[in-house]
Amino acid sequence: MTLPYPAEWEADVVLSDGGTVHVRPIRPDDAERLVALHSRLSSESIYFRFFSPRPALTDREVERFTTVDYDDRMAMVALLGDDLVAVARYDRWPGRDEAEVAFTVDDVHQGRGIATVLLEHLAAIARQRGIHRFTAETLPQNRKMLGVFRSAGFEASTSFNEGIIDVKLDIEPTEESLAAMREREKQAEARSVARLLNPTSVAVIGASHHPGTIGNEVLRNLLSAGFCGTVWPINPHASHVAGVRAYPSVIDVPDDVELAVVAVPADDIAPVVEQCARKRVQGLLVISAGFGEAGPAGVEAERDLVELSRRLGMRLIGPASMGVINTAPSVSMHASFAPLGVLPGRVAIAAQSGPLGIAILRLATQLGVGISTFVAIGNRADVSGNDLLQYWEDDEHTDVVLVYTESFGNPRKFSRIARRISRRKPIVAVKSGLQRAAAGEPRGAAVAAGAVEPLFQQTGVIRVDSIPELFDVARILAGQPLPRGRRVAVLTNTRHPGLIAADAAVGSGLVLAELDRHTLAALHEAVPPGSTITNPVDLTHVAEPHHYESALAAILDDPHVDALIAIHAPPLTDRADEVARILAAASSRSGEVPVVATFLALADGSQALSSGERTVPSFEFPEMAAHALGKVATYAEWRRRPEGEVPDLPDVDEERGRAAVEHALEIRPTGTLLPWSVAADLLDAYGIPLTAARMVTSLDDAIAGAEAVGYPVCLKATGLRRVARSEAGGVALDLHDPDEVAGAYQRMSEALGPAMAEAIVQRMAVPGVELLAGLRHVRLFGPVVSFGLGGAFADAIGDTSSAVVPLTDVDVDELLEGSRAGAVLLEADGPVTYDVPAVRDLLLRLGRLADDLPEVAEVQLNPVLVSASGAAAVDARIWVAPVALGVPDEVRRLG
Repeated sequence: MTLPYPAEWEADVVLSDGGTVHVRPIRPDDAERLVALHSRLSSESIYFRFFSPRPALTDREVERFTTVDYDDRMAMVALLGDDLVAVARYDRWPGRDEAEVAFTVDDVHQGRGIATVLLEHLAAIARQRGIHRFTAETLPQNRKMLGVFRSAGFEASTSFNEGIIDVKLDIEPTEESLAAMREREKQAEARSVARLLNPTSVAVIGASHHPGTIGNEVLRNLLSAGFCGTVWPINPHASHVAGVRAYPSVIDVPDDVELAVVAVPADDIAPVVEQCARKRVQGLLVISAGFGEAGPAGVEAERDLVELSRRLGMRLIGPASMGVINTAPSVSMHASFAPLGVLPGRVAIAAQSGPLGIAILRLATQLGVGISTFVAIGNRADVSGNDLLQYWEDDEHTDVVLVYTESFGNPRKFSRIARRISRRKPIVAVKSGLQRAAAGEPRGAAVAAGAVEPLFQQTGVIRVDSIPELFDVARILAGQPLPRGRRVAVLTNTRHPGLIAADAAVGSGLVLAELDRHTLAALHEAVPPGSTITNPVDLTHVAEPHHYESALAAILDDPHVDALIAIHAPPLTDRADEVARILAAASSRSGEVPVVATFLALADGSQALSSGERTVPSFEFPEMAAHALGKVATYAEWRRRPEGEVPDLPDVDEERGRAAVEHALEIRPTGTLLPWSVAADLLDAYGIPLTAARMVTSLDDAIAGAEAVGYPVCLKATGLRRVARSEAGGVALDLHDPDEVAGAYQRMSEALGPAMAEAIVQRMAVPGVELLAGLRHVRLFGPVVSFGLGGAFADAIGDTSSAVVPLTDVDVDELLEGSRAGAVLLEADGPVTYDVPAVRDLLLRLGRLADDLPEVAEVQLNPVLVSASGAAAVDARIWVAPVALGVPDEVRRLG
């Protein structure tokens, strides 16, 4: 059987050297391309592939190789431009779940990771076709092919037979294979960004000789910033621009060009991109506007631009980018039209808007924040925030990452990347477009919007509300150590600002430190008369710089102090400069205690104070210092917590659950609310407890069902949109014998009519606290698990906390600890206790169900009754919807 051409497997992929190729299933019209590839192969490559010399392919071989059924026989090709540069195929062994696999890669492109990419794609397709193992025969000297198998991360075994190595490769995903794929993805994407940010030569295409034009400004900034490489102006109408020899096109440049900055009209870009490909340019920075931001026609032009550049092997930043800046001494590149310089430093910034980017850079300079790299991603048509994070993770010049963009690219991928990076380097993000986009979800807007905060919390991302706050937090992170805890001391020379700082600290989640008795004794001896030595420590307006010095030494040595806010208000005779020097020197000796400052009524009160390797950030007002410090303390707390694990849950029967969902969708292909019995079976497959019940359609069924589940029981109508705890509302409670069941059934049938066509007889649950648990697939985030107070008034109470799947044990603990519902469970004492481990287990199983079965669009468990003896759902509503059989998340591809 020949399946339709699987277009969903077409993809652009980043290779190990940062270049791109287009990957897709083979087609019959690839015949000429395949012949051309074979003609370019060396005799050694041909011998390794066919075990014999084969100067040319026969027509029959070409037809067989290019005509597959996309099922038992499959082939994937890699194209660069219109050239086919690699092909990989499998042929299923008859009657087996195994297939033979083979690869051919153009000699010129070997070593770029193409074969590994094709193997990943082939393996994913094969698994969807019921194939679980690849076999291959290779010669011992074909080390490259053996290396592909070894590096894939799959479980492989080899045997030697008559001069041939037989390879068997189990292609089911394992932790090792997934980790290997993600590491390859990370390295490839980081390398692709490195090609854009660390070039040794730059061509400015559209470098006008008219000052004030974008091309001219970019060229002049490159030259004036002292770019360490070569700059080539491209202008067909000028021989020189800004005193530098210009060339009519990038093709005419007499040397290599690694980065092309494109500043030509949108309509003229396509031929420029093709010329860059002919010149083997490694990446494009597209300053030109008139694309996605310009309406539907621009969106289509932008799509064409990205497709063209990737197909020709290049990634791009933009279009409508303000440019990029890299202050590393070995690069020193200011490829931007921003009319200002920046301070070199260790903070990386990703921004989207051009004018906003200029304002961000200006503010960074005003505050003394040093920049490692700045990237204005413009329309984010290709390179996204996720790509930049992959690069910054291992960038030796970057310690802190600041992000101000509408979104992060693929949010699920962002979650995975950010969890990893935040363990090493802080990520600070302004919550802007992401919140707005979530609120635009067509269904479940509250859940979607509510998932933004958990996404940040679970990944360790520090969320701020404004650009000034972005830099407030960044200045502490860039210049000070992370605090050991939340205990803060306040040192001031004026009472009211000290009290304001103390109140702001408590309001920001910090705790006022109780100073050690040794500290109090030292302060008593060192401070001026009339001082307050309890926290906040007030030195009064008569304090001299040496009083600050003594007080700082005492407080910073206190084991009960995790952070310090120092405030100085100038008296009539000001010695602020000397106090600042003392404060900076004390910070350099403070060990793990971060120090922040406020110098009131000074023009430069927000400037940083430096001493040695540390920089003390100074804030205009104490509230700003306290608020930023609270954010940093929360991040430090996240860093100290265990990473958490997604439990195995070996008793989960995924196949049984999948069968229930697939059967329901066979009957209702467009999606449906699962019948009670099917919903109960699905939950049981995942070990999610549901109070025993039976679906009934007659009086006799009701009585038999009650006997089966055990008295006492309740009777529920299923045909009502909402039920209440009365027979008129669709529920009869505490039925203890057949007569009571019969009476309730008859009365409800007469009153409710068709709503009783199907009813539920359910054993009365053990009394307990009513909670709700559920999940919903949200377009921006994937599956989101919710938890809160339940019952009939759950919507009115509005106590719901959410977490993004996959759920770790630590995620579930935080879900409980951060909600009112969790507080009810965790704070119970005395004779009333609740089975909290059972609730944790239920949430983890709900997360596993969401991860396994994307067809489960929504689950509502309300109420879930929790008692001392367990937790069980009393009511369950589950909606399923079809999901296209697409490409698994683990397969590498550009969005």
